[in-house]
Amino acid sequence: MFSFMKQGPGFYKQVVFLAAPIVLQNLITSALGMADTFMVGMLGEAPMAAVTLANIPLFVVQLFIFGVQSGSSVLISQYWGKQEMESINRMLGVALWVAVLVSSIFAAILILCPVEFLGLFGNEPAVIELAAQYGTIAGVSYVCSAFTMMYVAAYRSMERPQLGMYILVASMTLNTLLNWVFIFGNLGAPALGVRGAALATLIARSMEVLIVVVHMAKNRFFRVHLHLLLRPGLDMARRFFRYGGLVVFNETTWGLGSSIFPTIMGHMEGSTEILAAYTVAGNVDKICMVVSFGLGATASIIIGREVGAGRPQEVRPTGACMCALALICGTVIGLSLFLFARFLAPAWVFPLFKMSARSASIAVMMMTVQAVVRPLRDFNSVAIVGVLRGGGDVRMATIIDTAPQWFIAIPAAVILGSVLKLDILWVYLAMTLENVVKFIFGLRRIRSDAWIRDLTRA
Repeated sequence: MFSFMKQGPGFYKQVVFLAAPIVLQNLITSALGMADTFMVGMLGEAPMAAVTLANIPLFVVQLFIFGVQSGSSVLISQYWGKQEMESINRMLGVALWVAVLVSSIFAAILILCPVEFLGLFGNEPAVIELAAQYGTIAGVSYVCSAFTMMYVAAYRSMERPQLGMYILVASMTLNTLLNWVFIFGNLGAPALGVRGAALATLIARSMEVLIVVVHMAKNRFFRVHLHLLLRPGLDMARRFFRYGGLVVFNETTWGLGSSIFPTIMGHMEGSTEILAAYTVAGNVDKICMVVSFGLGATASIIIGREVGAGRPQEVRPTGACMCALALICGTVIGLSLFLFARFLAPAWVFPLFKMSARSASIAVMMMTVQAVVRPLRDFNSVAIVGVLRGGGDVRMATIIDTAPQWFIAIPAAVILGSVLKLDILWVYLAMTLENVVKFIFGLRRIRSDAWIRDLTRA
């Protein structure tokens, strides 16, 4: 029954080799992100709610960047299986053009009309004003991030995930240090509050760009040809928009849907306390996601390489094995999160953030719900982002990922939170409904052979 778990020699060693740097990278960046939240939280619940509010549209930009990353990675990993380095250069060029252009548009909006734009996501003027101070600066940092992440994604697709780990760990460490300097005014710097947090992020992201440019010039493993980056060609652009465009649409649509949830909470009674709890619970959730993210990226790399190399017989058992690993890891992490939420967080974590009793209670509820659905979420993440996309089944992956969110979870949350005005518990439970539906359809698709497709063929 579980014969697919018996893989060839060296398979699990390869999984660990590829997944460990990605997991470590995301674990460190998530932990340091939690430290950033802690430092902003020391300013009070209003500044923490303001950063959460500003990050609603920025989260959509981040998801768009991730979508371009994932879309280009699907094709780059298959080109890597064919060892077509010129095609990889061209695909990287397309990804850079798309990601940098769109992130620049969002940055311009946040610079020109931050209060008006962020006012769409909240209803408390004081919080919106603080959010505008943060968003005006932080928006520019995402332009730098777009540039860095495209290069890191290309290297990851060529089975070199360590580069991203080194760059982002260095960046986040600098970001955390500068947060301590600029938020509170240490080492002789002015105390800038939430504006200082955004400034620290911008400086750290600028350092990432500098590292990438130097690496482009010095490395010998993958020679970057500037003329291919700047002029990747219409054929490669069409190929990206045909296949990678679906992934970008998937991630952006999913990001827009996810931004609706805090927007609903931002218009509920007691929204400041709810958003503060959502910020803390969300940071914990990001830490819990690092394993599934690493497994998903690894599955996409291995499966994409095998499809591109013309070895479909290796793909079917690999996809099933990676999904089973995700389910097992999700169960263990979910149990750990439940214990953390019930016993450790109330005693040790929430007092550090100076959370009110209601905020702490809401955060415990959110993390408990997260713990229950963790196995399903981890399975869905690996199945959709790793197996289906890596195998070239981007259309069905998009449908499975977005339809349950937009047609089930969002309508249920809007009705319960905005129409019936029920307690936050019911709204948060509605937000998790999509995971059950995704699991059912994702499992059914994985068990078929219809998801294995070579996207690099003419």
